[in-house]
This record gives sequence, C-alpha cells and structure tokens, in this order.
Amino acid sequence: MTPPKAPQDSSAAAGNKPSAVSVCADTPQPRVKSAPLVVLSKRSEFLAAARARRQGTKSMMVQGRQRKEGEAEGFRVGFTCSKKVGNAVARNRAKRRLREAARHVLPGLGRDGWDYVLIGRALVTANRDFEDLKRDLAYAVKKIHG
Repeated sequence: MTPPKAPQDSSAAAGNKPSAVSVCADTPQPRVKSAPLVVLSKRSEFLAAARARRQGTKSMMVQGRQRKEGEAEGFRVGFTCSKKVGNAVARNRAKRRLREAARHVLPGLGRDGWDYVLIGRALVTANRDFEDLKRDLAYAVKKIHG
C-alpha cells in the first residue's frame, strides 16, 4: 500500500519551493519560555530559609529570607515535599506544580537578594486549581515582604 500523496502547490509544480510562511502558518507556535529559575540545591541553603520568615497558605508553605550582601545575585527558589504528601510520584507531581507556579509568579514579585522555599502540602498542592495555586503563592510572597 502506498502512502497518500500530498497536494501539490502550483508554485511547487513549476519548480519553485513553496514559501515557508504558507507551510508553517497552520502549525502552533512554541510557547515562549521565561528565564530559568535559579534553584537552591544545598541543604544549608534550605536550613537558612527555614530559620527566616514563613507564610502558610491552603496549598503550600513559603519560607523566605534575605541573603547577606554579596552572597548571590537575583532571587533563588527551592522546592520540597515531605513523605506526608505521598509516594514519589505524588511528591514529584506536587513539586512540578510548585515549580510552574513559581515560574509564573516570582519573576514579578520576587526580590533580588532573597531565597524562597516552597513546601508542598499533602493532598492539596497536587489537586488545587492552578490559578488558586498561583494566587496562594503571590499572597504568601507579599506577606513575607511585609
């Protein structure tokens, strides 16, 4: 069985290549990615944030601390979920949702020289409506900054 033939454009029949615009006009455009988040990775960074300010919401706990001068530039963010959230699949799903919420909210509300740690809550973080999750994060960051 032979595959169906694609319809030929009159310009292609004449030996001219079809324009890229006509070929790509119907394809969806890729989503524009924002700058990647700088992620906390060392245990000491998480512990330092745990000793600083915190604000709880329905879907997460947010910890924030202002770093010392010259420690790092921009804001940094860390994500964690305890085993109370569930098995590895549930914890990773909750962290993915927190990460995406942080990509949407923190570039506008995060302050240079601050570290933020987002801690997922059992049953709620993975199941809460995404717009509510973003609102919760925005509320918590505003409260942390006073």
